[in-house]
Amino acid sequence: MNPANELGPFLKSRRSRITPQAAGLHPHGRRRVPGLRREEVADLAGVSDVYYTRLEQGRARNPSDAVLDALARALRLDPTERAHLHDLAHRAPGARFSGVPTSAEPADEEQDVPVRDGLGRLLSAVGAVPAYVLSPAMDVLDANGLARALLGEPIGRVPGRLNLARHVFLDDAARRLYPRWADVARQTIGFLRFSAGRRPADRPLAARIAELSAHSAEFRHLWAAQEVQQKTHGTKSFRHPVVGGFDLAFETLALPGDDGASLVVFTAPDTRASDALRLLGSWSAPSPAPADGDTRHAPGSLPGHVHAHLAVRIGDEFARQVYGHGVEFAGEPEG
Repeated sequence: MNPANELGPFLKSRRSRITPQAAGLHPHGRRRVPGLRREEVADLAGVSDVYYTRLEQGRARNPSDAVLDALARALRLDPTERAHLHDLAHRAPGARFSGVPTSAEPADEEQDVPVRDGLGRLLSAVGAVPAYVLSPAMDVLDANGLARALLGEPIGRVPGRLNLARHVFLDDAARRLYPRWADVARQTIGFLRFSAGRRPADRPLAARIAELSAHSAEFRHLWAAQEVQQKTHGTKSFRHPVVGGFDLAFETLALPGDDGASLVVFTAPDTRASDALRLLGSWSAPSPAPADGDTRHAPGSLPGHVHAHLAVRIGDEFARQVYGHGVEFAGEPEG
């Protein structure tokens, strides 16, 4: 099979998940493959067996939109999968990026992608909730203070730069931050695969997928499932080391003219989440500089020589704040 053909593996993966009964067929005889046979998909879509086989084998070029829509109906694709099918089918010949990542892809070089001043001001203006600008390769191009406090320290060579896909699969802290890590991992894979279908020549995106494939067996396993998703809206669960567990709703807004970037904004769907965000904002806000000669610390601040995380119980015990486990002191905190 041609490794540059991603249409075939996608079609095969989609037909393998549909049972004949679900497609309204009456199966007969012994079946060697899960899901639908090629000839069954062809019959449901109204195309010849030979033509559909050529599509899966990468030997049929430029299928019409009508054929693609018929296949989408036969395979019961959702709107995101349908869009991905069209992206793969209409990919320009010779497009560089293959959806099968290998370590032979060029090494990733972090790039300082500028973010428009207007977007930076927008992020600051919505400072009461976490918000960040995300690239197709899942680089966090810019973020407000609350988003940085929520997601933790950046990973990578560029100061302040966090890549969410790398964070999810290569950083152990992500498994603690996301109590539903498996769901987040599948969503991350789905977003990257959808982006790859839409942007086959995107070098940072190809490099990111190659890096994750080389270093994460879980990534390789999930990538092979051919799932696609868009990060349009939803809910994400957090278990933050400072403010505890809560859920946030998110909305993703495309930014036309910003090279595929999108704006992701989280909001609090309930009182628990609202309290957690307020406390996180208060905890992460910079403390005012003490006046000359004043040895006291600002309310709520910790001495510089104290290496600790503040653990907070949200809800009924919201007002109760205690030092967490593993606190190490170079000396006693000042009173």
